Amino acid sequence: MPLRHILAINPGSTSTKIAVYTNTKVIFLKSIHHSNEDLEKFNSIADQYNYRKEMILEELMNAKIEMDLIEAVVGRGGLLRPIKSGVYVINEKMKEDLQKGILGQHASNLGGLIADDIAKSLPNAKAYIADPVVVDEMNSVAKITGHPEFKRLSIFHALNQKATARSYARLLNKKYEELNLIIAHMGGGISVGAHQKGRVIDVNNGLDGDGPFSPERSGSLPTGQLVDKCFENGSTREHMRSILTGGGGLMAYFGTNSAYQIELQALEGDENSRLIQDAMSYQVAKEIGALATVLRGEVDGIILTGGIANNTMVVEYIKKMVTFIAPVIIYPGEDEMHALAMNGMMVLKGDIKPRTYDVENFVV
Repeated sequence: MPLRHILAINPGSTSTKIAVYTNTKVIFLKSIHHSNEDLEKFNSIADQYNYRKEMILEELMNAKIEMDLIEAVVGRGGLLRPIKSGVYVINEKMKEDLQKGILGQHASNLGGLIADDIAKSLPNAKAYIADPVVVDEMNSVAKITGHPEFKRLSIFHALNQKATARSYARLLNKKYEELNLIIAHMGGGISVGAHQKGRVIDVNNGLDGDGPFSPERSGSLPTGQLVDKCFENGSTREHMRSILTGGGGLMAYFGTNSAYQIELQALEGDENSRLIQDAMSYQVAKEIGALATVLRGEVDGIILTGGIANNTMVVEYIKKMVTFIAPVIIYPGEDEMHALAMNGMMVLKGDIKPRTYDVENFVV
């Protein structure tokens, strides 16, 4: 097999991760940290574009990466319009929506923009994104709430959930499209998806919507109390959004979003830390149980992934509640860089055909 070179770019809130792969082997991996002082200089995430791009290029130059060999630059997909799962060629419409932040502002919106700019400066490269958080494969019935002015949205850890599902399928010598899986990604946000034969037919909004609380998100809240809170002491929209995302979950209870710190406190005998950690585990298990009904009990495996899957206490709590449904498999941590690169590799090898970001692939 000829050597293929891929650059993966994954901007996060306080870091930008980059990796260069030769076929399936990583030859360069770097996480560029961005201090609060550096980021505070910018009025918006979009304004960070040149700052982050220049830091990426500097790191690649210092590592003596042969840029002319790169054939695919794969960026982390951002908050775009709801779209079908897959790898997408970055086009002008996508860039316009990323710049606008059509579904919100997030550092991942910069991934496609930077990838496209770098690819255009190279002789043999094309730019792509893969399985952004807005992948929407939900059944119509799953999108109904209880009022026509509200609709459930599919915003979840699509990249890692899909990559983990394919890894497990390979372990079974099967295709992802042959399995029914429930996958819980447990990180700063938590999303739990029902994967039916290659489609995520139901999933909680892991950004700011429903589902389990997490280190930074409040998850589902009692709606009556939430409405009252909106009118309490002159609460602003920004304040209420911060309660839901960023300042919720463990952050609200303990003033830290470090699940590891809460784990240590629980292990040291702190009863409140243990109670709140158990409650988070309980809610994840409860969500898994609900999705088992969506799959009508036909579940080939339950996968726990993300950083919190390293927490033995959380994992054991969930396993005790859900092992009656299906075997529980642990894929601790996340390898989004590998997932981005392997999606690029599938395109270069011709295993999959990249999609176009247009009305044909938009999900209404």
